[in-house]
Amino acid sequence: MSLELDPALRHRRSIPPEGVNVWLVVLLLLSVAAILAQSSGLFQRHVVATPREITPRGDLAADEISTIEIFRAASPSVVHITTVAVQQDLFGFKAVEIPEGTGSGFIWDAQGHIVTNFHVIKEAQGARVALTDSSTWDARLVGYAADKDLAVLKIDAPADKLAPIAIGTSQNLQVGQKTFAIGNPFGLDQTLTTGVISGLGREIPSHGGRSIEGVIQTDAAINPGNSGGPLLDSAGLMIGVNTAIYSTSGRYSGIGFAVPVDTVNHYVPQLIEHGKIVRPGIGCDFLEDWVARRLGVSEGVLIRQVAPGSTASAVGLAPTYADRRGIHIGDVILRVNDVPTHDKNELLKVFEKQQVGAEVSLTVGRAGREIRVAVTLQADVDRSDQ
Repeated sequence: MSLELDPALRHRRSIPPEGVNVWLVVLLLLSVAAILAQSSGLFQRHVVATPREITPRGDLAADEISTIEIFRAASPSVVHITTVAVQQDLFGFKAVEIPEGTGSGFIWDAQGHIVTNFHVIKEAQGARVALTDSSTWDARLVGYAADKDLAVLKIDAPADKLAPIAIGTSQNLQVGQKTFAIGNPFGLDQTLTTGVISGLGREIPSHGGRSIEGVIQTDAAINPGNSGGPLLDSAGLMIGVNTAIYSTSGRYSGIGFAVPVDTVNHYVPQLIEHGKIVRPGIGCDFLEDWVARRLGVSEGVLIRQVAPGSTASAVGLAPTYADRRGIHIGDVILRVNDVPTHDKNELLKVFEKQQVGAEVSLTVGRAGREIRVAVTLQADVDRSDQ
C-alpha cells in the first residue's frame, strides 16, 4: 500500500528557503528603524540637569576634630629625607648624585637638628631634607648610634622655618592608648595613620648588632618610608620614633615598632655633643663574643684593651695581648653586681642601667680563678660601630 500526495497540494507553489531569509532580514531592518526613530526623539528633546542638592553633614565628631588638630600641630615638625649616592658620570668627567632612598624624620630644635633612624641614612653619601613648605636643604651627619637605630642630621635653615616637635614621655604608656604616626610611606609626603599601643617592653634587633629594649608596639600602619617619623599620643606629643615592622612580605602587617621617646631624649643630646652615645663604662674595649669563644673563653666578656688612666686601669684589670710567645688572655668579666654577663650585649645592658660615678662589683675570671673587684663607672664614648 502506497501513500500519494493530495492533488490539491501537489500543485501549490512552495516558498523557497532563500525567500524566507530575505523577508526575515527586511522585518529585522524595519524593526531596528522603528526603534531608532523612537529613541531619536529622546536625544532630540532638550533636558535641563542641575547638580544634586548638598545635604548638610553637621559638625565633625569630637575624635575627628582631635585627630585633625593633632596632625595640624605636629605635621610642620615632620620632614622628608632623601638620601643620595655620589657616582661618576658615564665618561668619568664629573660626579653626579643619584637618589638612593627616602625616609622620614622630625625637627629636634631651632638650630636645625633633624632626628631620624640610623638605617635611613646608613651607607648614604649625602642627604637632603624637605620641610613642609617644600623647601629643600642639604643635610650633614652630626652623629649616630647604630645600636639604638638613631641618627642626627643638621640643616642650615632659618629658625622661622623650623618647628621643633613636642616631646612627651614613654614611661607611663598603657596598652590601648591611641597612636598617630606621621611620615612619608613610599615617598608620599605627610601621611597620617592611626592605631593603638598594642604592646610595651618589646625587644628588637638593631643595626649595630645589639637589641633595642623597651620598644613600643603599635598597629598604626608603618610602611617603607615611615622610618624615622614620630609616633604621637592623643595629646599630640611624640612618644616614639617609628623604626621597624614585623612582616613576612616587607609591607604593613599590623605590627609596627617605635623606639621609645625616653630613649631618644636621653641619647640625642649625646649624639649632638659627641657624635656618639656616652655610656657608663670602665674604660675598656671588649673582644667580640665569637672571637673570645675561639680563644677558648666559653662564657663572660673578654677585655681587649684597657685605656690608660681609666677606672679599669686603676684597679688593675688586665687586657688581652699578643707577642712572640702567642696570645695572652686578659681578664674576663663574668658578673656585675652578681648579675651574670654571658656576653658583651648583657654586660653593656647592665652598665647602662647604672649611673656614671656609681661603684659596681665585678666578678672577674683571671688565670683559672675568680676574683672580685670594686670599680667606679666612668663616661665612655661608644665608638664600637665607627
